[in-house]
Formats: sequence, C-alpha cells, structure tokens
Amino acid sequence: MSSPIYVAIDTPDMERARSIAEAVRRHAGGLKLGLEFFCHNGRTGVMELAELGLPVFLDLKLHDIPNTVAKAVQALSPITPSVLTVHAAGGRAMLEDAKAAAPAGTKVVAVTVLTSLDGSDLDSIGVTDDSAKQVERLAGLAREAGLDGIVCSGNEVAAVRKKWKDGFFVVPGIRPADAAAGDQKRVMTPRGAIDAGASILVIGRPVTAAEDPATALREIAGTL
Repeated sequence: MSSPIYVAIDTPDMERARSIAEAVRRHAGGLKLGLEFFCHNGRTGVMELAELGLPVFLDLKLHDIPNTVAKAVQALSPITPSVLTVHAAGGRAMLEDAKAAAPAGTKVVAVTVLTSLDGSDLDSIGVTDDSAKQVERLAGLAREAGLDGIVCSGNEVAAVRKKWKDGFFVVPGIRPADAAAGDQKRVMTPRGAIDAGASILVIGRPVTAAEDPATALREIAGTL
C-alpha cells in the first residue's frame, strides 16, 4: 500500500520543487501542487514533475460560474491529476459540471472550510454556524453533486465519514506533535487524522522546510 502522505510543494521555484520531489519520491504517496506553483509554472511545470512517477494532487480550488469552472478543468488537458480541488461554496451546479469535465481517473474533491479559518473568521463572512456544521453542510452538497470527496481538517473528518462511508477525505493542516502550527488554526497530528478517517494527508512545511526532507518524511510516516 502506498503512503497516504502527499507532500505539498508550495514554491514557484521549479528547481527547488524538483529537488524536493526527487528527495521524497520513494516515501511519499504523491505530490500536492497548489496555486503558487501553478501560477508560475503552469501545465508544463506540472507535467515535468509528473514525470517523476508520483500521483499529482492539483490543488487549484476552482471557484467560478459552472461553465467557467468546467472549461478550466478541460483546459488542464493533457494533465490527468490524481486529485483536483474545487470550492464547495461554488454551489451544486458548479460541482456537477466540474466533475463531468474532469478526466475519468481524477478524483474531484470539494474544499469545505479552509484550515486557516476558525469560528471568528467564519462569522466575519456571514457564516453563523461553527466550522464543524459548515463542513457537514458542504460535504452533503458535494456528495449530492456526485463528487468523490472533500477537503476538511482532521477535526471534522470523523463526523463526515459516518455519513459518507465511501467518501475520499483529504486532510491538510497536518502537523507533527512537535511542529509549529504556522498560519493553520485547525490542525491535527498525522496519526490523529488517519485514525479519524482521512484518506490522504497533505503535509508541507514540516517536510519541505526540513534540512533533510526525506528524513523528515520518513519520521512522520513512522508515526502512522
């Protein structure tokens, strides 16, 4: 069984991205490439890292009108990411169109509540429910729209999995017990997230900022 850990390579520097990817390729389950990487390197950069043979999680968090999102997903061709993110807040029609436009081998998952947000942040944008209730609401919407799963913090995944037993749950905001939270607010240890029902873990700085990324990743994997 491959590792559930996808290493988040959040840098625009292609040389550094390739260096990290090569360092972790034997121990990671995949690579997570987000906006910072994609905006600078585009499809060409994604395909270059994909040549290393690891699954690619393309974390673009698409959020626009249904037609625009569908066309954006189609425009990613010939990339066939393992996982692709859209925002659940885009609504059911957008979610349905994103899934319909994605390649057959791509899991489309909906971002629910960013792990950098807490209750006061939600209140400031007019969401009166706490993060757990908001995640459950948006997870239900994603499931109804035919998506493969959601992105949520480890704090919510157990409750959602009870209602969506075959869902695919991406859990970012993962921090080893001795690591700083940084700009994340709803965090969990790798072991805690797996025990709660995470399908894959997204881990960035605890690995990529380490002096030896490969060793850092092996040590984290050893706790699972």
